Amino acid sequence: MRFWHRRADDIDEEIATHIAMDIEARVGRGESPEEARRAAMREFGNTLLVRETARGMWAGEWLERVMQDGRYAWRQLMRSPGFSLVVIGTLAIGLGATAAMFTVVNRVLLETLPYREPNRLVLIHADGRRGEVWSAPWLDVQMWRQQARSFEEIAVSRNDFAATFLEGQSATQRVDRMWVSANMFRVLGVTPAMGHGFNIPAGDPITGDPGDVAVLSDAVWRDSFGADRSIVGRAVTISGKSFTVVGVTPRGIVFPARSQQPQVWTALKIGPEDSSRENTVPIYNTLARLKDGVSLEAATAEMKTIQPGVAKQYKDAFASSMVSSIILKRYGATLVDKDVQRSLLALLGASALLWLISCVNVTGLMLARGTARQREIAVRGALGASRIRIVQQLMTEGMMLSLCAAALGLLLAVGLLQMFSHGLVTQLHVQGIVPDWRVIATLLALTFLSAVMAAMWPAISSARASIEPALRQGGAQVGYSRSRQRVQMTLVVTQISLSLVLLVGCGLLLRTIYSLRHAPLGFRTDNIIVGSMVAPLYRYEDRDIIATLYKPLLERVKAAPGIDAATLMSDVPLGVNFRLMFSFAPEGNSAEAIRHRDMTAQARIVGPEAQQVFGFHMLRGRFFNDKDTAGSPGAIVVNRAFVDQYYQSGDPDKAIGQRLLNFTKDRPGTVVGVLDDTRQVSVAQQSLPEIEVSLAQITPGARFYVPATRGRMSLAVRSALPTSVIVPRIKELMRAASPELENTTFTSMTQIVEDTYGNQQIVARLLVCFGGSALLLCLSGLYGLLSQVVTQRTREIGVRVALGARRGQVIWLVLRQAGRMIVVGTVTGVALSWFASRLVESFLYGVRPHDVLTMGGVAVLLVGSGLAAGAVPALRAASIDPVEALRAE
Repeated sequence: MRFWHRRADDIDEEIATHIAMDIEARVGRGESPEEARRAAMREFGNTLLVRETARGMWAGEWLERVMQDGRYAWRQLMRSPGFSLVVIGTLAIGLGATAAMFTVVNRVLLETLPYREPNRLVLIHADGRRGEVWSAPWLDVQMWRQQARSFEEIAVSRNDFAATFLEGQSATQRVDRMWVSANMFRVLGVTPAMGHGFNIPAGDPITGDPGDVAVLSDAVWRDSFGADRSIVGRAVTISGKSFTVVGVTPRGIVFPARSQQPQVWTALKIGPEDSSRENTVPIYNTLARLKDGVSLEAATAEMKTIQPGVAKQYKDAFASSMVSSIILKRYGATLVDKDVQRSLLALLGASALLWLISCVNVTGLMLARGTARQREIAVRGALGASRIRIVQQLMTEGMMLSLCAAALGLLLAVGLLQMFSHGLVTQLHVQGIVPDWRVIATLLALTFLSAVMAAMWPAISSARASIEPALRQGGAQVGYSRSRQRVQMTLVVTQISLSLVLLVGCGLLLRTIYSLRHAPLGFRTDNIIVGSMVAPLYRYEDRDIIATLYKPLLERVKAAPGIDAATLMSDVPLGVNFRLMFSFAPEGNSAEAIRHRDMTAQARIVGPEAQQVFGFHMLRGRFFNDKDTAGSPGAIVVNRAFVDQYYQSGDPDKAIGQRLLNFTKDRPGTVVGVLDDTRQVSVAQQSLPEIEVSLAQITPGARFYVPATRGRMSLAVRSALPTSVIVPRIKELMRAASPELENTTFTSMTQIVEDTYGNQQIVARLLVCFGGSALLLCLSGLYGLLSQVVTQRTREIGVRVALGARRGQVIWLVLRQAGRMIVVGTVTGVALSWFASRLVESFLYGVRPHDVLTMGGVAVLLVGSGLAAGAVPALRAASIDPVEALRAE
């Protein structure tokens, strides 16, 4: 700073010397000292302008100007704290909403997978009669490996659906285990942080026997073994079996990607059971790495020529038709559901619209601010400031406001993410979302763009204003431009139109949520809590887990004080823990047999007490009871949708007594009852065909025993007692039955139903926030413009009142101007909403996208709110004292 001051002093000294020399020369020619000074100053011109011009020739002068503009801008903002806070708050709403949504999009859609060149990783899926088949038998994979030339390498994996427990140093931890081929980490491009990973056999990286070895994730290494660096080479116990740890992955490495549980990987072994293509053989997920330079399209074309030969290897024609073609997908593209992508992009668009509304609102505020500062700007221009210099100063003020708004918007974004954290976990399966460097960079870019959009136009408009009218007596009144008022009116109309688009989308989603809440579920939800139990199945490999664990636990729970009813189920209605699907395999190739083979049904294993807990309604026959035991004839209950599709009669009576499937070879299952339809997957989805089997009739070796015991088992309890009382009692009983069950999480059935509203719920709630903010911004813009109009027309209104204008006429004068803006904005907004509503059509239930009632209701709301906002300035205008108004002029 001293350097710049010294250089400024040098210029001042040089200017003074030049003027003194001119004065001395003039005095030498006979002029008086006073005349010589006046003539020298007149000839030299504006000393300040010369000084600034000279300073502009310095290198680095721009930096000093920026610092000067920054200090002056800060003083201006502190001088008008009300205006500054309004602008910062307005921009912060738009920036915060956009930053929050981009944080979610960045985490879910844009996050780079932690593998080497992840864009070259693809999943190979068969495709055929029933659509995409995610897993394939080993013989299919072997043919792909032998014939395909588009891939560097192919690896396979298999999910371990049974609950896996790892015995750590201090406690037993539940983990997710994935069986993977020895070359899986090589295909992923992952090098262990410790150890060497799986030893890849020289002959075959998949079929070779790598032994009982395991690789731990970084999370398991830290949580279960305290980050002990001597873990490599030690034996650990996984689900009761000993494995040797050969490696630990780097932090952040998970596979499958985005898994929420700590993970371990054990070596996959291909055995004799993989030597056929029967329905009972193991099936594998296939991951491949494309060769460098090979496109996904080229690899797909090659695989489509290979797959017909693979399909011919199936002896059964129907099974062959299931895998007649092939689909290749980039691994990253399979991690997010299409509905989730649409939801996130729609919300990101809505937040961007809110940001645009806030920028338009601030533009109007800055224009009004420029009108109020016309005299100040004119004085600066008269003193020699160039238009570019004035624009630079005003843009600096806008940038400073925008930076403050960005800081506040970042806090709002974090708060918004915390507010909707439950929905993000249940619907997107992500947690701990916080803004990262990408979000910060995007926010800074939006901050700069906000400053340009909101401040550039007002700055140029203010700099181009004529100096002379603003400097006259009463210049503030004379300088008021009707063209500027029209611009501000256009901005308000734009805000109203864009706000109506958001409000219509909000209204459609709110009506959807209303329809979902009133949709018939087919079961009761009151006073029911559900616990999803994860049992250590490895302890019951030689025992019947249903008879030795589940049934005794259920009896103890039913006998506990305060329990009205309790039951066990593979999954409760609308649950997402473990969904079973059943496919039929009738013999023969008749049309009826083929139709049944094409059919799939939901399968649910339930206890006889389920009807007491949920109140299912029976259409025909009976539900399960105590007489349905392991030794009694097999009993099956189906629903109305199953009768309609399987029997094609629509008559439940014809289903009763029909033999449907065999529990064992000599134990057929017969339909004993038909349930009324219930919602199974989501409230918005109609009932699917369903088969229910009694848990009491499931025995080892029987159909459904493996799926019933490999997944989670849900305990549903009906009780009028508070959750805080009943849950500890049940957990104590679970701990006594098996210590691992003590960590079971309980959820109310009401919350389960809420969670199944899914994308509609989270989109509706966020749109309520965005729509409400947009409405507030547009009303504040309307109020601000009308207040300015009243202030500018104070003299005119005073004259009208002095000439006899009544109070109602003055109010009508202001409201008429407000009404024109509201009507034009509403009409334009309805037209935009007519097209934009198609974007939310996939989220709607029970309401059409072009719902006239919703659009009309939103329009009425906006018109009423707008007139209310305009009524305050109108009443203030009607209360103007003509004497005071004219005296002020």
